Order: sequence, then C-alpha cells, then structure tokens
Amino acid sequence: MTSSIHVERKAREYEFTEGDFETVRALIYKHAGISLSASKQDMVYSRLARRLRERGLKRFGDYLKLLQVSDASEWEAFTNALTTNLTSFYREAHHFPILAEHLRRRWDATHEPVRIWCCAASTGEEPYTIAITASEALHGNPPPVQIVATDVDTAVLTKAAAGIYGSERVESISPERMKRFFLRGNGANDGHVKVVPSLRKLITFQPLNLLDAQWPIKGPFDAILCRNVMIYFDKDTQRRILEKFAPLLRPDGLLFAGHSESFFNAADVFKLRGKTVYELTNGRH
Repeated sequence: MTSSIHVERKAREYEFTEGDFETVRALIYKHAGISLSASKQDMVYSRLARRLRERGLKRFGDYLKLLQVSDASEWEAFTNALTTNLTSFYREAHHFPILAEHLRRRWDATHEPVRIWCCAASTGEEPYTIAITASEALHGNPPPVQIVATDVDTAVLTKAAAGIYGSERVESISPERMKRFFLRGNGANDGHVKVVPSLRKLITFQPLNLLDAQWPIKGPFDAILCRNVMIYFDKDTQRRILEKFAPLLRPDGLLFAGHSESFFNAADVFKLRGKTVYELTNGRH
C-alpha cells in the first residue's frame, strides 16, 4: 500500500502519497532538469497545493493526471511553482569587479558592443547588477552592452522586466548608485524603487529552459553568468549544458558559476580561472 508523506496536519488539505511525490520528481526532472531530493517533500506539497486550490481539485492524483494531459499553461505554472528564486543585488559580489575588468579589456581591444547572457534572471536583481557593472565599466550613453536575461520561470521574468523593488531589496546599494540607477517612489509607491529606463533598455528578458533541445538565443557572448543554477541538475545534465555553452562563448569569454558549483567533471570543456570563474579549456587567453 502506498504510504502518505508526513506533512503538518494543520496545513494538510490534500492526501499526498509517496507515489505522488515520485511522480512530481520524475516530471520536473524530465521537463526542467531539476533533481529534487527526498528532503523536498514538504516544499513540493505546499507549493503545488496552491495549484490544486486554483484548479478546484481535491487530490494530488487528480492534479497529476490533469497535468499530464494539460496545455502548456499548466506546465508553466507547475514549473514556476517548483523553481526556487533566491537572489539579491550584488550577490557573490566578488564576481563583478572581475566582470568589469573583462568588459573593459574586451571593449578596449575591439570597440565592439559587448554581449552578456544571464541564464537565471529570476526577479531581475542579477541582470540589473550586471547592467550597472557594465554602465560603470564602459563609457557611453548608453554603454555599448547588450544583456540577454533568461529564466525558466515566466512569473519572475514579468517581475524582472518591471524593475520595481521594495526599498529593503536595495539596502546594500551605495547612495551614488541609488541616485544614478534608481527612482524612488512616492505617494502610493512609497517604499519602492524602480530601475531607471536607461538601465532597463540594456536588457532583453525572455523565457528559456536550459533543458530545451534548441535555445532561442545566439552567441557569441563575452560572458555567461550561470550562477546557482547547476546545483539543481545532476552531473550528466550539467555537462550537456556546459557543452552547449561552449560554442556560444567567445574564445576569450568567461563563465561565472555559483559559489557551491564546480565543473571538474567537464574539465575538457571549461577550466577554472579562479573564484568560481571559468574559461574555455581550448579558448584563447
């Protein structure tokens, strides 16, 4: 007999079996490459229970049956629900001086616009930090930079494109940068800030699933930031993605990873330059 997963009784509206959880794990892995550990049972329950309420369903089994015959919109909602979006401005701040120097060197050598891909845009803090870094590193109004920001979660991309944040989200940003790159709200918008239009114009936001066979973007990029994404994928999936990154990166381009990620299993594709920054193993430096 299939046993029920333990969830706090006061929060448990629906029966949620081990079989339901294993089905969820298989579906999200196949659809988005996310490898859920057994410890994520309660998280899965709480996030997907919202979808059951939204669809007026009584059992997880009914939702999973619906999902497997449903349209793209429910798959999108399913993926959005199970995607973790932990981000902040200047997260892993040591990367941005390295990126700034790389962009300056690239511009000085070629005087061609630099191109950057942010693979996990989330609610926008990372791509806007990239845009601020590029604006400070490169002269020009607008600076010669094009940033592509993608995410599998379409809901967070909508928030990112709006560029509106609570004041607490920008507390770590210097007064000088706040004055240059943000507008403070007043009246009904008091307590919020908005990214200035000139910064937002540097970024193109679009949905992208790293597991898709074809990506709707083209290189070459001078830098790819794929930070705190690979931790959700197994090693085989990581390698496949890294192999697809390689031809999209310029021979002297840089790949930025998260602090807990390492790509030693793909050392023939990318080699460590230092501080979770990688370069093409057969690139030009």
